[in-house]
Amino acid sequence: MTTTAELIELSERRSAHNYHPLPIVIHEGRGAWVTDVEGRRYLDCLSGYSSLNFGHGNTKIIEAAREQLGRLTLTSRAFFHDQFAAFAAGLGDLTGKDMILPMNTGAEAVETAIKVARKWGYEVKGVTPDRANIVVMEDNFHGRTTTIVSFSTDPDAHDGYGPYTPGFRIVKYGSVEAIREAVDADTVAVLVEPIQGEAGVLVPPDGYLRQVRELCTENDILMIADEIQSGLGRTGDTFACDHEGVVPDVYVLGKALGGGVVPVSAIAADESVLGVIKPGQHGSTFGGNPLACAVACAVIDILNTGEYQARARELGGVLHERLRGMVGRGVVAVRGRGLWAGVDIDPSLGTGRDISEALLRRGVLAKDTHGSTIRLAPPIVVSEEDLLWAVDQLADAVRELGG
Repeated sequence: MTTTAELIELSERRSAHNYHPLPIVIHEGRGAWVTDVEGRRYLDCLSGYSSLNFGHGNTKIIEAAREQLGRLTLTSRAFFHDQFAAFAAGLGDLTGKDMILPMNTGAEAVETAIKVARKWGYEVKGVTPDRANIVVMEDNFHGRTTTIVSFSTDPDAHDGYGPYTPGFRIVKYGSVEAIREAVDADTVAVLVEPIQGEAGVLVPPDGYLRQVRELCTENDILMIADEIQSGLGRTGDTFACDHEGVVPDVYVLGKALGGGVVPVSAIAADESVLGVIKPGQHGSTFGGNPLACAVACAVIDILNTGEYQARARELGGVLHERLRGMVGRGVVAVRGRGLWAGVDIDPSLGTGRDISEALLRRGVLAKDTHGSTIRLAPPIVVSEEDLLWAVDQLADAVRELGG
């Protein structure tokens, strides 16, 4: 049998080092648990950055994928196929929007939202050609394309990839006044994460999203909510915007929409916005393919029951109560909503990487964000017993490092 060390060495030697994975080689996953190539089990508290909200090997999703694999996987959008209408209507109903535009990855969906916002600005709002600007937030993470990293404030994501794409105004996250000061007659959109995941699961002040919505309405600006990580059940509601009763003009969705099986992303908006896109002006060979649509339809059916949202809300309360009890004992602060938490460890104890490696030794998979912060986001199918066990392992890991 090829050992873990051998597989890691070959992977590192033959692939670019754009990631720094923890030293584990996963072979199998079921529910909230995964098993490595040597038979050791681990509780997955990362969930593929929320791509696996419904667990590894979710029966309903896998059955939908398996049935579709045997019939038809790709046509391109040159033709209609029999899964597309159900996907478009289902996602439109879930978001309450007239139309959807499907892509594959989250970054593609963000790029699509940017293009649509600019085109809407020129054709509907009447902005002077090539003058459109979009207000974005400090510490954002929307993907890694050259346009998106142009407005990243993370040096690792941003530096070394210039020249950068113009047309973005970066303001402080959580400050509506900062947005107001950045807006002018050429502003076409505000792009915001309802919760900033990669920044450390940062939750904005209460009322922030409502105020952003009001500002956008007052100024004839599109509110674009990047719900790629925060959406589809993770925070205890279908969308993180739901916590403030806010409906953006454009939802940007991905990750969990593919059920952890295939990449599926989309933007959803009303016809008054998405109607600016005409044939030949935007597309994707694989976007909205039959396999992706079949899988996404299964995901939408799961979300329509409300079961997973309620479960994330209930277990999230358990998670955050237990984590808050660790503050002052090696933990500096805890943030988040639902089954999603950012945990700041006392920097004197080590980095987020140190904590993640200590958790790995205890059978828990988590990942650092920046500095001494880790994020916890187990699949929503996790049991309460397993969830509490994971927090106990975190407490042990902090004590091991001197907390």
